[in-house]
Amino acid sequence: MSASAARKIAFEALRRVEAEGAYASDVLHAELGAEVKLADAALATELTLGVLRWRRLLDFLLDQQLKKPVATLDLAVAIALRMGLYQLRYLGKIPARAAVNESVELVKLARKSSAASLVNAVLRRLSADARKPAEEIVSPEPAPADRLAIIHSHPTWMVKRWLARLGEERTVALLHANNRAPRLSCVLHAPERRDEILRSLEKAGLRIEPGTVLAQAFAVCGGSPAMTEAFRKGWISIQDEASQAVPLLLDVQAGDRVLDLCAAPGGKTAPLARAAGGGLVVAADRHAHRLRAMRAQFERLDLTGVSLVELDATRELPFRAAFNKILVDAPCSGTGTLARHPEIRWRLKPKQLAEFHQLQVAMLREALENLAPRGRLVYSTCSMEPEENEEAIEEVLDKAQNVRRVSQDTVRRALEPHLALGIEARALLDSLGQFRTFPGEHRSDGFFAALLHKE
Repeated sequence: MSASAARKIAFEALRRVEAEGAYASDVLHAELGAEVKLADAALATELTLGVLRWRRLLDFLLDQQLKKPVATLDLAVAIALRMGLYQLRYLGKIPARAAVNESVELVKLARKSSAASLVNAVLRRLSADARKPAEEIVSPEPAPADRLAIIHSHPTWMVKRWLARLGEERTVALLHANNRAPRLSCVLHAPERRDEILRSLEKAGLRIEPGTVLAQAFAVCGGSPAMTEAFRKGWISIQDEASQAVPLLLDVQAGDRVLDLCAAPGGKTAPLARAAGGGLVVAADRHAHRLRAMRAQFERLDLTGVSLVELDATRELPFRAAFNKILVDAPCSGTGTLARHPEIRWRLKPKQLAEFHQLQVAMLREALENLAPRGRLVYSTCSMEPEENEEAIEEVLDKAQNVRRVSQDTVRRALEPHLALGIEARALLDSLGQFRTFPGEHRSDGFFAALLHKE
């Protein structure tokens, strides 16, 4: 496969993200099979995710050369322009001529030949100063939030929120983190075979890096772990370290009755099921197709004994007996995963935070109704927003007289045995004992989790 074919994959992925509401990671996973060379897969991934991360700045630069905003052009033309400028600006190993010519070819392949001369002219004009720092291009005139949002390619409303809550230094760190490729972290399902598994991954050409949060976690680079024997045989899975940490907070023991209420895609269910050892484990989700995908995942992991249930977690749950351990990994805005899923920053609207809040509160209340006395529940999201995190917890606790947060010391004791060398549990917990990771500080996604106890 040629580099041009890799660009075709990226072009089609970007088209589907824009036109169909697809997620880039899902499209790339489907398109980048074993027959695609590693170099081509890497280029297609870099172009797709890079253009999505930097879309606002790319459009700002393109608009200066166009008579009308790039966002109003035919979608195929807009994508070709963004891809071309991204290569000129961020991929120094690609000759400018190739970046321009390939973008022109993409327009022709999309049957928009009438726009070929426009694409050629605009990209050639931009090529001379394409790598000029954004701080030198964007004038100081816009308001601080607007300027930061353009320079770092985020929606202004997000940047305003973060500035107000985090301050400029932490906000800029977060913006930088969101525009870097995230670590490709893995969870080890057979820790007793760690050395053997890591050697097999290195033999497959991957480079191994130690975990930054968890002792058993590791990260890989230089290839796709999903293409390895270790993945096929269920020895490893791909999962962010913060996501791996969440189920550990429940401290599940053999014989526990465990409910994973929003379980798909199943990454957090697996450690719960293994820890429960003979107990009842129920994994629930609202969508049948996601339950089918989970079943396939559990087959790869050789994981048995998990009951899959289709249900709406905002309504009365259909269980006769209570559970003593419940995980509510709630649907959320995903603002802690903007490096991994950059399209979210362009789709999410401010009003949706209130909608997510209502959904999350309803789920949490139903889950607590099914929590046994002296039982524990973990509520988690991959969101950075207080409406979805501490404010959801506060609203539920305000009316739940017999439920309280677990103390910081208890949460710390649950987490400490699993942490990487040099990592202190207190650095991951706030004053209320709530678990938080910050992409600009922990080299992970941004996660929130609160551990609740029913008296």
